[in-house]
Amino acid sequence: MIYLNGKFLPIEQAYIPVLDRGFIFGDGVYEVIPVYSRKPFRLTDHLSRLQHSLDGIRLKNPHSDEQWRELLEQVIACNEGEDQYLYLHITRGVAKRDHAFPVGISPTIFIMSNPLPAPPPEMLQKGIPAITARDNRWGRCDIKAISLLPNVLLRQLAIDSGAMETILLRDGYLTEGAASNIFIVKNHVLLTPPKSHLMLPGITYDVVLELAQGHAIPYEIRAVSEQEIRLADEILLTSSTKEVMPIVSLDGKPVGTGEPGPIYKQLSQCYQQYKASIMRGQN
Repeated sequence: MIYLNGKFLPIEQAYIPVLDRGFIFGDGVYEVIPVYSRKPFRLTDHLSRLQHSLDGIRLKNPHSDEQWRELLEQVIACNEGEDQYLYLHITRGVAKRDHAFPVGISPTIFIMSNPLPAPPPEMLQKGIPAITARDNRWGRCDIKAISLLPNVLLRQLAIDSGAMETILLRDGYLTEGAASNIFIVKNHVLLTPPKSHLMLPGITYDVVLELAQGHAIPYEIRAVSEQEIRLADEILLTSSTKEVMPIVSLDGKPVGTGEPGPIYKQLSQCYQQYKASIMRGQN
């Protein structure tokens, strides 16, 4: 069951008008919220990021945090599975096609739940290949906008190359992955770029830094150059659905030894412990 503009119904029965500005202009934002043991993970942080995105496109939030919480809990209850991920999608609404913001219309609100599968064990144990590409997206990547065509094209470059992710470089520096945040390890230090308008502020990114701090793993939040990426001992990607995953080859060349490294293994173990004790124990 999904939620669309005040109604719960099967997704097969859900329709939007063709003049919805999300369909016409990609004028909207979205949020993805993992659910463990039927409890949304770090919902406050996700709703804060949603507010940031709405502010970024000058769209008034249609609900308070408490209203969102109640609505999302209803969607979870309407769907099977202890672990789910919620996709929340808000557009500016339906109006005559015109670039200027319409006045006096209601936003379109769509929420669906899908099963949240665990990352494939083989990928966690053996790692995945990645490629690099120039980051040619717009200058407000911190807004979780539904107009994801640049990310789609960049991610497809990886698929076409037999890789799993595209690491993005802008002016000689790391920004993020096409669908993930990126960390590297050099000389036993975990490195990652600071949050900025050029990258999405990942919730799992925050968790990994908290785990590094809590387990005495040295880390630095600073600009990471392309040269540092290519000479990295380890590269990791993080996202809500992939968790923490090692990248073992980049542009066809091995990363470090070509196998998951010690910092990844330590962080992965910490993450799984955190998942069991904290993610599944959220209130």
